Amino acid sequence: MVETAIQSAPVFDQTSGNWLCLDFTHTLEDRPSGHPRELLNSYSDFVSWGLYMHLLTDEEAQHLLEEAARHRAQASQALQKAIVSREAIYRIFYQIAEDSLPAEADVITLNTILSETMSHARIVQGADGFIWDWDSNQDILERLLWPVVRSAADLLTSDELHVVRACAAEDCGWLFLDTSKNHSRRWCDMKSCGNRAKARRHYGRKKGPSSDI
Repeated sequence: MVETAIQSAPVFDQTSGNWLCLDFTHTLEDRPSGHPRELLNSYSDFVSWGLYMHLLTDEEAQHLLEEAARHRAQASQALQKAIVSREAIYRIFYQIAEDSLPAEADVITLNTILSETMSHARIVQGADGFIWDWDSNQDILERLLWPVVRSAADLLTSDELHVVRACAAEDCGWLFLDTSKNHSRRWCDMKSCGNRAKARRHYGRKKGPSSDI
């Protein structure tokens, strides 16, 4: 069943954000186009993204898919909450990347979901001390969203917040953490948006200014 879900899932290629919650916002593509492309069209798509991001093992993914099949309404609600969270996270960090204040409504949305999320957080003893972990109840369909929401809170309160960027390509808008040496990264991915921008600049120079005859 896991293999079937993976085979039918969208092609995910959204790890350029350098922070989990930013990568999650990439599951909606072509935002500036006015016709964005949703990659999370089902709960199984969400599980496939979790596998892609190594948030789930195959066994955990299989269990969630089986739970979703038994509780379709709850799975739909979990997916909707994930999308609402994603969009609030995107708007918050996009405004920060643009040196603006996030909308209060989005911060309230994130805080509400964060409060629910952290009620499932636990401190457990690991091999080298105590570590954060989550509720061990694997039947909870929203559990895949928990690390995403936690990562948004961690980024908002971290010293890395000032290097959150939005891709400079007008037709992109993907968010990423600028980990370059001089914090001069402009593109979500140099191979895609960066190369297209270079090609446009080259074409513009080659074409030169037009003149009327």
